[in-house]
Amino acid sequence: MSSSSSVVPHHIAIVMDGNGRWATRRLLPRLAGHRQGVESLRRCARACAERGVGVLTVFAFSSENWNRPADEVSGLMDLLAKALAREVPQLHKDGVQLHFVGDTASLSEKVREGLHQAEAVTAGNTRLILNVCFNYGGRWDIAQAAAQLAARGEAITELSLDRAMALSFVADPDLLIRTGGEMRISNFLLWQCAYSELYFSDRLWPEFDEAALDEAIAAYAARERRFGKTSAQVQKSSRV
Repeated sequence: MSSSSSVVPHHIAIVMDGNGRWATRRLLPRLAGHRQGVESLRRCARACAERGVGVLTVFAFSSENWNRPADEVSGLMDLLAKALAREVPQLHKDGVQLHFVGDTASLSEKVREGLHQAEAVTAGNTRLILNVCFNYGGRWDIAQAAAQLAARGEAITELSLDRAMALSFVADPDLLIRTGGEMRISNFLLWQCAYSELYFSDRLWPEFDEAALDEAIAAYAARERRFGKTSAQVQKSSRV
């Protein structure tokens, strides 16, 4: 792969970490950090579209986040409902196609209806696919894929599992970014990120701006993706 910064990943996945810490450092309620995180997501989606990224997948709420304090969880649900009502019209205008990925069965009917409506409104857009992983976990994803295959009596193979994954409608992420300084993927896209390039940023998610995104893309562009091949094989195929 060329080391040119013009090499832009087709699919970027982001663990948006640090909203709570951003708020705590400012003596604000944690929910204020999540509100600021929505602003950062809006900015990031617009920047990705402008840079030619085709797919952006973000980790908004993990299946483990239900273990957080009840007031924070209920606040997040309320924030999601309000953000949908506020953000979807502009996302639609910007050509963003929305998908909500995860186990929605445990969400309230009001929230589920909001998710479905947002997906329907933006279904025809093609500028950027934005996947919001909500009540999602990588292990859940693999388990639900296997359960689908078992229920249909299909053989469980790498190919059949891949086709049953929640994100089977897009290519696997080229670049996985995690903000907030932590260096783990926290049960996010375990199957899909087998060969993704990993990039860890010390910036808290509300502080992750266009310049930070460009730094991540530049780091990605400088790497050689071998997918099990040798460097010589990759360089030879790139010259063909």
